[in-house]
Amino acid sequence: MKFLNPEFTFTRDGTKFVDAAKETDAFVLDLDITDLAIRAKVTAKKTLHMERFDLCFDYPFQKEDRFFSNGYQSWTTSREYTAADKMRDITPIAKGKLKNLAGISADCRFVKTPDKAGAFTSHCYTYVKNGKDVTLIGSLTEKQGFTVFYADMTKNSLLISKDVEGVTLNPGETYELLDAVILKGSYDGVFDAYFDKMGVKKPKIDHLSGYTSWYNYFQKIDEKTMLRDLNALDIVKDSVSIFQIDDGYETFVGDWCDKNPAKFPRGMHFMADEIHKKGYLAGIWLAPFSVQIKSRTYKEHPDWVVKDGKGKPILGCAGWGGAYTLDIYNEEACAYIRSFFDTVLNVWGYDMVKLDFLYSQCMYPRRNKARGTIMCEAMDFLRECVGEKLLLGCGVPLGAAFGRVDACRISCDVDLKYKGKFYNKLGVNNEIPSAQNAINNSIFRRHLDGRVFCNDPDVLFLRYSNLTFTTEQKVLLATVNHIFGNVLFVSDNAEEYKGVDVDTLRKVFAKSEFKVLDACYVSDDDIAVELEKDGKKQILAFNIRTGHSNVEDIIGVPTDR
Repeated sequence: MKFLNPEFTFTRDGTKFVDAAKETDAFVLDLDITDLAIRAKVTAKKTLHMERFDLCFDYPFQKEDRFFSNGYQSWTTSREYTAADKMRDITPIAKGKLKNLAGISADCRFVKTPDKAGAFTSHCYTYVKNGKDVTLIGSLTEKQGFTVFYADMTKNSLLISKDVEGVTLNPGETYELLDAVILKGSYDGVFDAYFDKMGVKKPKIDHLSGYTSWYNYFQKIDEKTMLRDLNALDIVKDSVSIFQIDDGYETFVGDWCDKNPAKFPRGMHFMADEIHKKGYLAGIWLAPFSVQIKSRTYKEHPDWVVKDGKGKPILGCAGWGGAYTLDIYNEEACAYIRSFFDTVLNVWGYDMVKLDFLYSQCMYPRRNKARGTIMCEAMDFLRECVGEKLLLGCGVPLGAAFGRVDACRISCDVDLKYKGKFYNKLGVNNEIPSAQNAINNSIFRRHLDGRVFCNDPDVLFLRYSNLTFTTEQKVLLATVNHIFGNVLFVSDNAEEYKGVDVDTLRKVFAKSEFKVLDACYVSDDDIAVELEKDGKKQILAFNIRTGHSNVEDIIGVPTDR
């Protein structure tokens, strides 16, 4: 890995400059590049409006190498690629006219997806794997801006880029641009070392299993339905540790503590008490930065939300008819966020909050802060609000979540159809729900589980209604979640279960005893996972497009029922 040159992009006196030098009349770069670390600082001589900082390297990619592409946030596709592969780009219309809608949860505002085979991007960290040998290159902090790796395996090129758009330096000020490490060794070895150098403690939990309401009812939940499903879990009570109420209990997104007597006449405190009577942790979903356009909170406090340079509210989520984003740099908005967390956690008594759509806080730089800085500060703020209760992150750029959450989604949502919606094929973005994408991410982000948080691979299904899965597809998804995740949710009414389903759920809800030795794509749609259990090695082989697999041999439950 040979250093070639730096490239610093900034604006001065209204003119944009791209300088490939270590010192100019406008700045001085301080570079410290060794075989083990890469550090860079810039000191301004004149006022600089920074945009990005790039370091280019000559990297000796080999024919057998696999490059790991870590997606922008929880939901984004993440996997290993060979030089013959091509990243899935979003459509031109999603980048253009629909950029603020279709690409709302994506990185297209500051990352250009490569458009040819052998060229890839990765966020925060990446690795190159050749057989059992792994070279990891990773940022130790995203507090100064998001780190993006651009690889061109056909040209032996690796570019490390720091997104510092929105930061202005005055003369004499110094800014840390990059602090990264280079680690070599085995797959598990480099990740152990990486997070050790980052100073991230292992999560305080190691396994959760239970129920969440979203994927059967979506927002159409009420007290009666939740109590029915809570009681229906009695048949597997010994395997359940948490019951989570998802979106739909609130009147509007953002109005979290407003009473909703039509749906929950005895309130959310009552539901937490009922869950606790079963001996389970009580979990509840919030989108803490989101306020639905129709919400009381937004109508009463339109000054609390993030706005663009013209003073117009920025859409942070397209769901619920649109939602804006509470600004963590607005003191009154922060006080409001603290107040509803206090109610949910200390008055209602919930033990875990699943916090969603967190990326919305950092979509645009502001307050002289880069996107990555904003996201890290937002996660610090949420950790402060949640205190010692459990925090499950979702829809969050992962580097900002390291060390700040107890558990985290590492995949997109699954869908009620195994193949997902028709628009999955249109390339609108790389975060659209599908079981296929969720399975992929569960496998290729396995290195995070137990090191920085417990991986939440999203839900599994065993039910027979309101679902378009074959039994083989259901068991495959359940098995992948079991092997690669440690926050396991089912989203079924267990009253539908047959005896074999009860046995299956007990098996997949248990903490996995499988050791994953390796996993890779062996063709465009075929994945092979090398496993070991009780000293015996096995190969889980499946076609991710169809769901056909040998999973019955691995988990020991029938798939032909």
